Amino acid sequence: MKKVILLTSIIMFSTVSWAKTGAEVYAQACQMCHAAGIAGAPKTGDKKAWKARLDKGTSSLLTSIKKGKGAMPPGAMCPTCSDAEYKAAIQYMSKK
Repeated sequence: MKKVILLTSIIMFSTVSWAKTGAEVYAQACQMCHAAGIAGAPKTGDKKAWKARLDKGTSSLLTSIKKGKGAMPPGAMCPTCSDAEYKAAIQYMSKK
């Protein structure tokens, strides 16, 4: 019985997908361009550059991320990220 419970627990937890934090998404997919502002990417922590984008609304930013914009490819190097993960990354980059 203990083996069955242990096996069931392993299977359950191996299929759970945990959401990444903004810092995790940034480190995985955004840092390469946004840390240095490559190809016009707004630099991490550049409040003025981010304000202009945030003023257009979160849905506009999500559309840019999903479709790609300029040198940023569709999915922004994180094609498996959820909207919540993208939003967390935006928040992380715009306030750092």
